[in-house]
Amino acid sequence: MQICVIGTGYVGLVVGTCLAEMGNNVICIDNDRDKLDMLEKGIVPIYEPGLEDLIKVNVREKRLEFSSNLKYGVEKSLVCFIAVGTPQSEDGAADLQYVEAVAESIGQAINGYKVIVDKSTVPVGTADRVTSIIKKYTNHEFDVVSNPEFLKQGAAVDDFLKPDRVVIGSNSQRATEIMQELYSPFLRTGNPVIIMDVKSAEMTKYAANSFLAVKISYANEIANICEAVGADAEMVRIGMCSDKRIGSQFLFPGLGYGGSCFPKDVKALLKTAKDNNCDYQLLQAADDVNRRQRKIFIDKILNRFGKDLSGLTFGIWGLAFKPKTNDMRMAPSITIINALLEHGAKVQAYDPKAFGLAKSIWGNKITYAENSYDALKDADCMLLLTEWNEFRRPDFDRIKTLLKTPVIFDGRNQYEKERMSRRGFEYHCIGR
Repeated sequence: MQICVIGTGYVGLVVGTCLAEMGNNVICIDNDRDKLDMLEKGIVPIYEPGLEDLIKVNVREKRLEFSSNLKYGVEKSLVCFIAVGTPQSEDGAADLQYVEAVAESIGQAINGYKVIVDKSTVPVGTADRVTSIIKKYTNHEFDVVSNPEFLKQGAAVDDFLKPDRVVIGSNSQRATEIMQELYSPFLRTGNPVIIMDVKSAEMTKYAANSFLAVKISYANEIANICEAVGADAEMVRIGMCSDKRIGSQFLFPGLGYGGSCFPKDVKALLKTAKDNNCDYQLLQAADDVNRRQRKIFIDKILNRFGKDLSGLTFGIWGLAFKPKTNDMRMAPSITIINALLEHGAKVQAYDPKAFGLAKSIWGNKITYAENSYDALKDADCMLLLTEWNEFRRPDFDRIKTLLKTPVIFDGRNQYEKERMSRRGFEYHCIGR
């Protein structure tokens, strides 16, 4: 099938590459020529396990190409994915200016029947807006469908190649059949293609992400209560997760959720609820708890060292908002490091993949260590902020010799509290 994907961010790049991997001819469109030149050379600007190798293979096999010419991509393709950014506006709503600009360009380029796919996370009613914009510029037939992505950063390639479900929102039988044919190679194990109306599909993405955000905030609120009453949040979590109705995912207490999806999607759904005069107490609470969780962690540090951190150095492990990605959007590390700097502290940090983005945030305000242990050299305290695998079983004896004082603040509950105490560490974590 001939496909174009407009936008080469996290979503667009994964979608385009994985569709090409299934034998389709895919044109990825972007207006950043430097970025496209890098991609054509096999240099990937984001870190996503497995993606770079797939891009190189499919470019070499001429199933995947990159272009800045949107008209060329649309004219050659039957299915056109819109995968541009929908950043959060000041009022919390999704900013659709890029989606609308692409819709206008598609309308001007259409040369025959097309299926236009909203792949970006967009609020209910966006497909109607895209349809009305395109109709201003063409009399050709087309259908707009909603096909929300459910890709976890750090596992996005596997999520696309082996999805647990594919949601297609379509009001056209013709478009539905084309989308079913497109996704059929990915669903040979029997996982479902769920067909629904367009508005329900648009809502599904927000509902799913917001539910997971609520679970994370619930876990954090329970952990804070556990700490207050002397219970162990980890034991409570295990007791809860043994109930099949609850499950184990997204119930780990810590520093709260970050990244480009959960914070933005919760805010956008809150705005939708407000605009439609709906009650939204649970969503608002999830958002409030998430923001407060980072402050609680900072307060733990200030209660231990005092509000004046001048002369103190903090060694930090982990900057990305989660492991297996270099993404730092809404990362807890940003809030925490900025608070440390405001209180006069020095920071030396290490992350396996996120240094490039970190330097664009802090410049020379912090020190970037070459490895995890260098980040702890002569530091007064260690902070674990991202649970990369390489941090799970470190050399604690070496850590103890590097730190001025054996103090660890673990924002991800990676280590056993009793073992840390036996090793001679002063160990602070969440809910234990």
